[in-house]
Amino acid sequence: MCAHPWHVGLGMDFNQQIIDTFRANGGEVNEPMPFGRALVLVHVPKKDGGERIAPLAAVRDDGAWHVVGSAGGSPKHPAWVYGLRRAEQVELEVPADETNTVETVTTAVTELEGETREVVWEKFKEFSSGFADYEKTAQGRVFPIFRLTPA
Repeated sequence: MCAHPWHVGLGMDFNQQIIDTFRANGGEVNEPMPFGRALVLVHVPKKDGGERIAPLAAVRDDGAWHVVGSAGGSPKHPAWVYGLRRAEQVELEVPADETNTVETVTTAVTELEGETREVVWEKFKEFSSGFADYEKTAQGRVFPIFRLTPA
């Protein structure tokens, strides 16, 4: 597996290809990168009232999905982080359990802090070594982690 397979902020064309593949294949994405069924599509509200769809790696735990604003180890937060911070709820497209379909779930948004955030951050690093590598280039930035819980 590539050291950084979970960074999807490589441009709109790349993101759109991921989104289209996700939807066409029931939430499984193996091209152009091997994400498998580990992505979700987060419908993030924008300040102007529009919406950004962000394909993000997700760690599922205790009935919720967790996403991290790693931005591939950039010292700056990805733009979608600010949208999630403003939102109480977002729509989330996820691979449906045991079917080759995608379902949309309304989720409550909670940004994790302290020890809870640290526990989930460790799960991301277990999920992919790329996340640990991101810490080296982020210039001390703490990556925000959000818990998306079915509302």
